[in-house]
Amino acid sequence: MPTLSPSDPVLESHVFWDQHKKKVLAVLVLALLAVAAWGGYRLYSERRNATAASSLALAKTAADYQKVIAQYKDTPAGQSASLFLAEEQRKEKKLEEANATLQSFIDQNPKHQLKGTARMAIAANLESLGKRDEALAAYQRLAADDPQGFTAPIAMISQVHILKEKNQVEEARRVCESVLTQYRESLVASEATRQLGLLKGGEPGKTLQLPTTTLKPPGNAGPNTKPIVLPQAVPAGPPAAAPPASEPKKK
Repeated sequence: MPTLSPSDPVLESHVFWDQHKKKVLAVLVLALLAVAAWGGYRLYSERRNATAASSLALAKTAADYQKVIAQYKDTPAGQSASLFLAEEQRKEKKLEEANATLQSFIDQNPKHQLKGTARMAIAANLESLGKRDEALAAYQRLAADDPQGFTAPIAMISQVHILKEKNQVEEARRVCESVLTQYRESLVASEATRQLGLLKGGEPGKTLQLPTTTLKPPGNAGPNTKPIVLPQAVPAGPPAAAPPASEPKKK
């Protein structure tokens, strides 16, 4: 009958298992528990996100949005609810409260894809409050901090009429020229061209509201989440004169 030598690998494996089987089993149990916990967390998160998105889709008033924020603050829908709440506050002329809501959103979500939109809304609200210098500084910071963002050219063109009101015509011209140089393909390039023509011609401009930009919240906020509409004030010149009426032909 064959015998096992002390250095036999079969004997060593049996000895190792006898000595360490409790530790090995404990590690396996912990690994299985971790997998189960992660799967449960993902399922819980998906269900919670779906519930939050449904709640946001049904929200219509500032109180409704505040409730969504309170219950689902850490979900995409809860984050988007802050922007909707700020818009409702703006509609109610509560601009200071709207800016506080927007700033809280920015502080809590520094990498959110709609951070630039929130900063743009803050600047527009400051302008509506008559705080021209603060609004101008906010527009300038936004354009400088995120020059590749879609809000950068809007923030730049929004500076022009403030600069004109402050009689800083040369600075306003430089901003228009920068827009045309850096963002020639943007939606505001035509506005920059028109404003530059008004500045060179010495004609005064008037404040005009751009058609409000409608932005959809992140895709993971839910399919029924409503779009976000935030104000973006930019300058415009006087309305075009109507063509002269043609004289009736003499018979």
